[in-house]
Amino acid sequence: MTHAQKSSKLVEFGQQILYKKSLPEGLPLISTYSKEIIGADRSSMFIYSPKKAELWTTLADGVERIVVPVDKGIVGKTLELKEIVVENDAYSNPAFLAEVDKETGYTTHNIIAAPLFNENNQIVGVFELLNKEGGYTKEDVKYMKFFARSLGNFIELAKLYEG
Repeated sequence: MTHAQKSSKLVEFGQQILYKKSLPEGLPLISTYSKEIIGADRSSMFIYSPKKAELWTTLADGVERIVVPVDKGIVGKTLELKEIVVENDAYSNPAFLAEVDKETGYTTHNIIAAPLFNENNQIVGVFELLNKEGGYTKEDVKYMKFFARSLGNFIELAKLYEG
C-alpha cells in the first residue's frame, strides 16, 4: 500500500470511527484498519487490570480470551516500558510467551505492541499486531502510535457514551 493509499485509509477510518459509540462497535473497526494499513495478519487488545496484575484480551482475532501476567510476554514488556515494542523475531526474545502460540495453534513470527493510555496518561492496556510479512518498520511505529492514541481516545469516549 502506498503512502497516499494509507493516508486515504486513515481519513476513511477517522470518518467511520465517529459513528461508533461502544467498544463492541469500535474495536473491530480499529482492528481492521490497523491491520490493513500496517499490513499485519492479526490484532489483539489487552486490558490492564492492576488489581489482578494481569492483562486480558477484549479483542483477539481467531482465538478465545488470553490472560497474561503483567510481568510476562511482549505485552508485559510494553506495559513495563510504556512505549512501543517491536520484535521482528518473536521466538528469539526471552520475553515472548511461546505457550500462547501452543494454546492457540497460531504461530507468531513478529509483533508490534503499543501501550494504551487514558486521559490522565495512565496505562490502561496494550494494542498488539502480529505477523507482518517482512517485519515491522519505523514507518509502522508511526502508524501504531496513531492507532494506539485513537484506541485510547475511543475507550474514553465509549465510557462517556455508556454513562
